Amino acid sequence: MRHASSTRVRGKISRADTMYEPGDNSIKVLPTDQEIQSEMHNVIDISSRILEANKEISDVLLEGDMALPKTRNAMKCLNDYCKWPKSPSRSVEVPYTIANDFYSNEKAVIESAMKSISAKTCIRFVPRTNQVDYLSIENLLGCWSTVGRSGGKQQVSLSVDGCVSHGIIEHELIHSLGFHHEHTRSDRDQYIRINWDNIPQASAYNFQKKDTDNLNTPYDYNSIMHYGRTAFAKQYGKETITPIPNPSVQIGQRLEMSNVDIQRINKLYDCGEHISLIYYK
Repeated sequence: MRHASSTRVRGKISRADTMYEPGDNSIKVLPTDQEIQSEMHNVIDISSRILEANKEISDVLLEGDMALPKTRNAMKCLNDYCKWPKSPSRSVEVPYTIANDFYSNEKAVIESAMKSISAKTCIRFVPRTNQVDYLSIENLLGCWSTVGRSGGKQQVSLSVDGCVSHGIIEHELIHSLGFHHEHTRSDRDQYIRINWDNIPQASAYNFQKKDTDNLNTPYDYNSIMHYGRTAFAKQYGKETITPIPNPSVQIGQRLEMSNVDIQRINKLYDCGEHISLIYYK
């Protein structure tokens, strides 16, 4: 699946198909914790930002940002093919490339999000050398990813027009590791109410439950994979997702992985000593 490259004026010709091999020693700038946390001051729910960034995409994206057939299931994969394999060192290596038309500071934000995942799990994003299966991170139209390892060159779109932020990058990378959105997990009806009257009929498939393996982890309102209250609403401000029994519970954060997000990645990939650790910001 490939969409037209996001356009912007940079004083040079952008080439989304020219790949940057990560590991360039000239990239020194990394975002500070304060810059990452400054996202909390953005009044727009970032799930709304993802959907806004994707509104011009003509192809169907499942649940707004996932490029995969509707029949495919996350976390229940035939012979574990959709999981990334473990290396001899027992870490899970995910090779990647980054397109050359990202600025160095944008590449740094992308690699910082990768490092954040690696610091809390056994996932290791590694610069691609000659691996057949790898993530190709590109400045295309919108923010989207396939779910799990799909084989070969696997595009992850992070448009510079709204997608290159720490939380959105983590969100799309976690899709690529094999996870759907929290609001579609199999036991969701005990924790949220889907307000079907506020959802256009053409968007209703985005709220269908999946037959997920929840890995014996609790439903997580604070998951970085949980969409916000008004996702896909037919009318601005109308709630499509309401937490129950307490409707005031916050959902849809896009700052950083939650503790349960971390636990799930470690369980799915059998990360051993990482599984029992709890991390606090």
